[in-house]
Amino acid sequence: MYLYILNTTYMELLLVEDNRRISEFIVKGLEESGFSVVLAETGVDARSLITQKNWDLILLDIMLPDIDGIELLQYTRYKKIHTPILVVSALGEPDDKVKALDYGADDYLAKPFHFSELIARINALTRRVKMNYNTTDNVLTCADLFLYPDKHLVERNGKEIKLTLQEFMLLKLLMENKNKVLPRSQILDTVWGINYNSNTNVVDVYISYLRNKIDTENSEKLIETVKGRGYLIRTKE
Repeated sequence: MYLYILNTTYMELLLVEDNRRISEFIVKGLEESGFSVVLAETGVDARSLITQKNWDLILLDIMLPDIDGIELLQYTRYKKIHTPILVVSALGEPDDKVKALDYGADDYLAKPFHFSELIARINALTRRVKMNYNTTDNVLTCADLFLYPDKHLVERNGKEIKLTLQEFMLLKLLMENKNKVLPRSQILDTVWGINYNSNTNVVDVYISYLRNKIDTENSEKLIETVKGRGYLIRTKE
C-alpha cells in the first residue's frame, strides 16, 4: 500500500489512481494549488480510506488493478457516504460517463485533461455541494412531500425516503422551482455541473428513479413530464 499524505490545506482530497506517473502529476499539481491529498493506489486501499474520515472530495479512476472504480462508487453510495466524487478516467465515451453518473459520480473528467480544468471542476463541485447541503434553508414542501436541505432528509406521508446524492439534488431543484418547467439542459447543468452530449438520457433516468421513490401508487403524482420542454413538480397548493 502506497499512501502519500501532503501537508495541511483548507480541503482534504482522496485520490484513487494506480498509474504512478499520473498520480505524481496530479498530487504535485494539487499540492501546489493548496490542497491536502491522500493517494490510494488500489481499490482495496481506497475502500478502506473512504470510510475512515469525511473527505471533502474523492478523485476516482475507473480502471484499477483490483476493485473496479464503478464498484467503489456503488460501495460508497451504499454506505450512505455523500462525499462528492469526481471520476477522472481514460474512458471518455458518453456511455462511460453516463454509467459512472448513474452509479453515483457527481462529475466526470476524461484523460488527458488540462490541470486548470481539473481545479475548476473541483472548485465548482465542492461549491455546488456546499450550496446544497451546508445551509440552514427552510424546509421545502410540495403537497405531503417534505425536503430538509440541511439534514439531507426527504419525507412523504411521514415516512423517510432514501435518496442518492444526485436524486436529492434533482428533487431539491424541482421543489425550489415548484410549478415551473425546467428543461433537461438546465437540470443537467445544475445537478451534474457540466454539459454532456445532448443525446444523453441521464436526466430522464434520474427522473424515473425519483418517480419510483416519490410517486407511489397510493399518493398524488407530483413529478410531471412536459413533452418537448422538460420536467416539473406540480402542487395544487
